[in-house]
Amino acid sequence: MTFSPMGMTSRVLLAALAVFLALPVEAAQLVRIGAAHFPPYTVRPENGADTGLLPQMVEALNQSQSDYQFVLVPTSIPRRFNDFKQGRVDMAIFENPEWGWQDVPHTSVDMGLEDAEVFVAQRQPDRQQTYFADLRGKRLALFSGYHYAFAEFNADPKFLAGQYNATLTYSHDSNLLMVLRGRADIALVTRSYLNDYVLRNPEVGPQLLVSERIDQVYHHYALIRPQAPISSEAFAQLLQTLRDNGQLLKIFQPYQIQLVPTHSH
Repeated sequence: MTFSPMGMTSRVLLAALAVFLALPVEAAQLVRIGAAHFPPYTVRPENGADTGLLPQMVEALNQSQSDYQFVLVPTSIPRRFNDFKQGRVDMAIFENPEWGWQDVPHTSVDMGLEDAEVFVAQRQPDRQQTYFADLRGKRLALFSGYHYAFAEFNADPKFLAGQYNATLTYSHDSNLLMVLRGRADIALVTRSYLNDYVLRNPEVGPQLLVSERIDQVYHHYALIRPQAPISSEAFAQLLQTLRDNGQLLKIFQPYQIQLVPTHSH
């Protein structure tokens, strides 16, 4: 039997190549982002809807790199704290550390995005901006689970109903309709949502008086669980990439959500 060094080398190389091809390509780290109904950021995620700004941002994050695969996990405004603490989600996004997260271990990433909560009333001939100065004696329509500055961020439904004559719903649309139909005096709505609502319902714009008074500015943060597969530094870098390539502006500018300089929290 003749021995061929060349043949032996080829077989060794082929065997090595076969082993290499059989090895799994390093899989992207799976990062689960909690998706709670918070329009226009997230819209009815439990129904499998992929509308809203969060799905757009996740798509941009996934397309910009291959180290992490971001997926949305439906949760709810009240349930999101437990889902985060128990590890069902790795990140909560479009959040503020002061919205009930004080006792939940996390690191925060300033997203450099700002929205605002404004007061909305029915436009009437004698009604001016002074109408929003005093909320006493007025019927408020609020979003259940939200933390409002005028109520010192106390989201307890009984407190809001007792102190502020508030009706709580899970729909900004319902709250605006209550104002338009005279069933509530003032609704509090995120500026981004109001902008989207008036674009969808142009006949409504002239019927609404929007406050110059802002209840609070939403300076958005991403909150990351200590055991998450992504660090706050790595996520901040991914956001910076989307900021640099214009993706963040493209997603958020149509909703009047401002891109602002980030600052450490």
